[in-house]
Amino acid sequence: MREQTTTQTCQYLTFTLGSEIFALDIDAVREVLELRPVTRIPRMPDHLCGVINLRGQGVPVIDLRRRFGLECADATVDTCIIIVETKGSDGQDNMGVLVDSVREVLEIPSESIMPAPKMGAVVDADFIEGIGRQDESFMIILRAEGIVSDEIVEQVLTTAQGPEAQVA
Repeated sequence: MREQTTTQTCQYLTFTLGSEIFALDIDAVREVLELRPVTRIPRMPDHLCGVINLRGQGVPVIDLRRRFGLECADATVDTCIIIVETKGSDGQDNMGVLVDSVREVLEIPSESIMPAPKMGAVVDADFIEGIGRQDESFMIILRAEGIVSDEIVEQVLTTAQGPEAQVA
């Protein structure tokens, strides 16, 4: 009997920040929205744009360029918000991630994904799941949970829900 070798393939939503290509596991992506007005919340870190109203829920939005220390860019017709689901300390939360453009969903075999580099990347290695290879190009595969800390999401959600939510 011949031994069968199985290659696991995962799907990733690819997007850009400047000329760099990034990816998120499609299982963490809930939807992609056109850019819409974001309500700024005072005293939040610069990379937090604020919140958007998504079907009656206040969803925090992170500017991924600012989060990664990249130069800010003007919004274009391609700028969008990716809604991702992160696993927080008290369950699952939705979060918006502002990106320059969304490209496509790719299937990448596990053998085409290299481990996160220890140094020299544009982003802190804690955010990186791995480096995906597609033909002759590479993309940085991000961890949805690594993009933002639980404390910041909790702070934004508490502020967005109003004073009654701040009673502990």
